[in-house]
Amino acid sequence: MAFSADELRVLRRALAIALHPMPLPDEDVQDCLRLADAVDEAVGEAGRLRTFLLADLVRYRNALPGSVSGYLELLQDALAGGYDPGPDDLAALRALRHRPVAAALLERCQVLAERSVRARLAGRAVPVQAPAPRSRLLALPGGRAADAEPERPKTPAEPARPTRPAGRPAPKPSEVFPPRRRPVPPPQQRAAG
Repeated sequence: MAFSADELRVLRRALAIALHPMPLPDEDVQDCLRLADAVDEAVGEAGRLRTFLLADLVRYRNALPGSVSGYLELLQDALAGGYDPGPDDLAALRALRHRPVAAALLERCQVLAERSVRARLAGRAVPVQAPAPRSRLLALPGGRAADAEPERPKTPAEPARPTRPAGRPAPKPSEVFPPRRRPVPPPQQRAAG
C-alpha cells in the first residue's frame, strides 16, 4: 500500500495526536476520516484482487497439464500472499513433481498444509483467507465524535429492463444478426485476340 504526500501528512498528524491527545480542528478530523476511508477502500480492493487471483489459480489448476507454467507462477504468488494450499493443489503438484519448480513447491505446500492441520487440531485459528472488514472510525482521541455517517453521493437506480410480451418467443440470433453476404467480385473481361 502506498500513501500520497498529503495522506502521509495526515497520518503523521493523526499519530502525533494519538501520542499527545489534544482538541482537533474540524478540518483535521475530516482529513483523518478521508484517510480512513481511503485505507478501507484499499483493503477492500486488496480483498477483491485476492479473490480474483485465487479464482484464476483454480482455473489454471483445472486446465493442467497445459497450463503448468502459469499455474506454478500463480501458486507461488498466492503462497507469498498467505494462501493456504488445499488438497487439490497438493494433488496437482504431485502429478507435476517431475518438474524441479513443482517439486520445490510441493515440499513447501506440504509443510504449510501440515502446519495448517496441526493448528486446526490444536484449536488455534488459522489465518483468514479474506481480510476481515474493519470497523468504521467514529472518533479520534482529542477530537470530536462523528455522530452521523458523512453523506455519500447516491448512485442512480439501475434502469428497468424492458420485458417481452407474454407469448412472444425470443428472437433467434440469425433473426437479430442476419448472415453477412460476401461481395461478388466483378466479372473479368476477356480481351478479344
